[in-house]
This record gives sequence, C-alpha cells and structure tokens, in this order.
Amino acid sequence: MDTVLSADGTPIAFDRYGSGPAVILVGGAFQHRAIDPGTAELARLLAEDHAVYHYDRRGRGDSGQGATPHTPEREIDDLAALVEHAGGTAALYGMSSGAALALDAAARRPAVNAVAVYEPPFVVDASRKPIADDLQPRLERLVMTDQRDGAVELFLVEAVGVPLKAVRGMQHAPAWAAMESVAHTLAYDVALLEDAVTGGPLPLHRWASVTVPVLVLDGGASPEWAGSAADALAGVLLDASRRTLPGQTHDVDASVLAPVLRAFF
Repeated sequence: MDTVLSADGTPIAFDRYGSGPAVILVGGAFQHRAIDPGTAELARLLAEDHAVYHYDRRGRGDSGQGATPHTPEREIDDLAALVEHAGGTAALYGMSSGAALALDAAARRPAVNAVAVYEPPFVVDASRKPIADDLQPRLERLVMTDQRDGAVELFLVEAVGVPLKAVRGMQHAPAWAAMESVAHTLAYDVALLEDAVTGGPLPLHRWASVTVPVLVLDGGASPEWAGSAADALAGVLLDASRRTLPGQTHDVDASVLAPVLRAFF
C-alpha cells in the first residue's frame, strides 16, 4: 500500500500493479480494497501492460475522510493527485457510480486521456424507479444519528433497488458489517448521480467537455435499466463507443472485462 495527499491534505491509499501507461480504477458504492477482490483481480490482469492504481475512495478503507465537508469536487481532487503521482496522465475505469466520478474528472481535468465505464446506475426511463431528491439528506441524517445499518438498508432499497426482504436477509451475512463501515460514504455516491437519476434524459451539458474516447459497457444478463443507461450515456458523449458483454451482470467477471479494457486503453 502507498498513499498520496489530495489537495486538502487527505491521504488517499492505493495499491499499484504492473508498469506502463497508467490506469486508475474508480470503484462504486461500498467498494474499497479490503472488501473488493474482484477489482484487485482486474488490476492484476490489466497490469500485464499497464501501471494500474487500485485506490480507496475518500472515507473508505485506508484513505482519509478529510476535514472539510464532502463534495464531488473533493473526489475529483483525489483522482487528480493520483494522476499526478502516476506521471501526469492516466486513463480511468469507473464502475457503477464510480463511472460518474470518472466522467466528471475527465470533464474537468485534461490529464485524463481515456475513460471506460461499466453500468453507470443512471435512471433515464421507466425501466427503473427514479431516485428520490431527498435521499442524500436522509442518508446523512441516519449516519449522524449512528443508524448506519438503516443507512445501508435505505441505500440498497432506494438507490440500488434491492427488495426489502432480500436486504433483511443480507443483514445476517458477514459482509453487512463491512458495508456499515462505509455507510457515511453512501451519500457521496448519491451526490455524484445528482441530475442523472430523474427518469428523464441525461443532461447534455454535464459531460459536454469530455473530448477523450469513452468506452461505455454493460452486461448482457443485467436488467433493462443498465442497457438503457449505457445507451443514453453513449448518446450524449462526443467520442463514445458502446459494447455489451454477453452473459455478464453488474457483478462483472474480471477475466471477461480485462481483455476489453486492455484493448481499449
């Protein structure tokens, strides 16, 4: 493990694999190195010809929380620090809500030279229920009153769409404690999704300045919303390519994903 300091002094922890052009892996909700072997495996596979950075997003794992209130801009600063450490330019791979962060970074930081995203959880039509406008403050209130279990439950039900009965079953699994440990960061992911989960078209302006190539991926065995979101995103980007990975779900197999990313990057 190594660390870099973000613009506000927050330490951001990462593991580096391999050598070559830099690729930074941007996780989605809950994901961090200690509980995410799938992304670590992806890093090892990409490391055959790239320098791959698998990092803990702010407030997770070995990365710091930061002394100032969280904003998406802080997380873009975190990525900028990693890019600078990696040599000044890097490609980004964003998973789920990490896709929005990767795209926002590409829109604001010219040092990002390519972006690949897998199943950004955007809500663009009736195939999925829009996320309520007040979800972020409700999550924040639950965490502030030490109801971390309630925050995880609320996020899984309202943001992910897991049936409540299934969530109640998950509460007895060993992974539940790990999810509770990062419950305070779930509001961060909701903030990243902001105007992309309304059930209507994606905003044309948000990623209009992303001029680098973007690969937009989904899984062929995923729900309808994933394909709809990927299609909508590809439609608003200047230089997008679109691909579906047959048989894959949101829990994508690293051995299937890695060759596609290696070819693109």
